[in-house]
Amino acid sequence: MLRYLVVLSRPRFWLYLAGPVLVGAAYGASTLDALLSPTVGLLVGYFLLPANVYLYGVNDIFDRDTDQYNPKKGGREARYRDQWPVTVAVLGSGLLLVPVAATLPRASWPALAGWALLATAYSAPPLRFKARPLFDSLSNGLYILPGLATFTALAGSQPPLAAVFGGWLWAMAMHTFSAIPDIEPDRAADLRTTATWLGERGAVRYCGLLWTGAALSFGLLDWRLGAVLAVYPILLWGIRRAGISIDRAYWWYPAVNTLVGGLLTVGGLSSFVYG
Repeated sequence: MLRYLVVLSRPRFWLYLAGPVLVGAAYGASTLDALLSPTVGLLVGYFLLPANVYLYGVNDIFDRDTDQYNPKKGGREARYRDQWPVTVAVLGSGLLLVPVAATLPRASWPALAGWALLATAYSAPPLRFKARPLFDSLSNGLYILPGLATFTALAGSQPPLAAVFGGWLWAMAMHTFSAIPDIEPDRAADLRTTATWLGERGAVRYCGLLWTGAALSFGLLDWRLGAVLAVYPILLWGIRRAGISIDRAYWWYPAVNTLVGGLLTVGGLSSFVYG
């Protein structure tokens, strides 16, 4: 059961939630003590595993019918087991956010509440954003909210609007890009997404525009941040130019995102060295 829950939580995507916590801590902490505080450890711990069990568990619970058409299930990803211990573990992982939030400043609560709401509403009816073109993409800004909560908890203020906007655009593009390999299975299951609506070519252009917007937005804060984020539209252009299938390139992005997140974190940490 434990092995199944780990597979269900998509280990190769763990840093998609925990990574923004590290980035938020690197830029939100003003002292080394704050950076190494229990607050950071608690948020990293929650968003590394329990949050992923909840996010992907809710997704799999409400995708039982459509996942029968998805070739990734039963291979790289777990196929949902309709057993009560699994459901209890998923719900328990979500409820664990309550005691975590109770230890944090109230200023961070809206971001955490927003994450919980979007993580649930993305898959669960009646909203079920994942079956609503554009809303599925827009709602995936949820991935940056752990970083926003961390920054706010440490800095006592909200992060720059350009960073929030740029991060949200990045997350929207990443979601739609990851949905491109699922276009045919989703169409077979009559699941409408931004990717199925736009088609592969249109979805690729949509991702390119969003990633370019993210790079420009971060560039308003610091040209070096913009240069780091520019890797996404450039890489996308290279993939299309080389004729590499999105189905293949999609599996490179956990490494790409880890590298980019690492560079952003190092950039934030540099202030402790250079002031």
